[in-house]
Amino acid sequence: MEFGGIVRDSVALHRVLGARNKMFVMKISDQQIKEIARNNGLTFAQLKAFIDVESSGSGFDPATGKIIIQFEPSWFKRHEPYAPSGKWSANGVERQAEEWIAFNDAWKISPESAMMSTSIGMPQIMGFHFYRLGYKSVGEMWDDFKRGEYQQVLALVRFIKTDDRLYRALVTKDWHTVATIYNGASYKKMAKKWGREPYDVSLRKAYEKWSK
Repeated sequence: MEFGGIVRDSVALHRVLGARNKMFVMKISDQQIKEIARNNGLTFAQLKAFIDVESSGSGFDPATGKIIIQFEPSWFKRHEPYAPSGKWSANGVERQAEEWIAFNDAWKISPESAMMSTSIGMPQIMGFHFYRLGYKSVGEMWDDFKRGEYQQVLALVRFIKTDDRLYRALVTKDWHTVATIYNGASYKKMAKKWGREPYDVSLRKAYEKWSK
């Protein structure tokens, strides 16, 4: 069931995400990104580059209409240290179907802790950041993110602006600092390990692409 607009039942959560999102989810447009950037002291190229490199690329699973999630067992264990092991504790970086199985298992133990321990939507922001983003509860954050990618990008910008150093680095195009703050100081080492391009290089290239 839903209580006060916030989903309080795991089955209801799946029903709402599967049905409502298929009908009402809206992809964010470049024009909307320009509007958000302009209203927050950023250029379109700066914000678009950040979205391209640091987000999942889509806020919703096109196959199901459900919001994109990444359930983090380590965070759930912090919130629920005495929780028995289960499908939730075996989760890694999985396909969305497996992510929902793990999340669902954690939900049975504690709905709030399950939501707090999951990154959601296009920006993949952890649920425990709800207060930083201006929400009264993690459930309110989830409800807002389910409305569409526009709401998710608004929340991403709020996340950026609550860290003055991150915001200044994005404004001044200090890509190394942006990558260090958002991805961790070892981002270059991890990029080498994974055989991928470092985030600062990807951010610079994306910015140059969208500046043309």
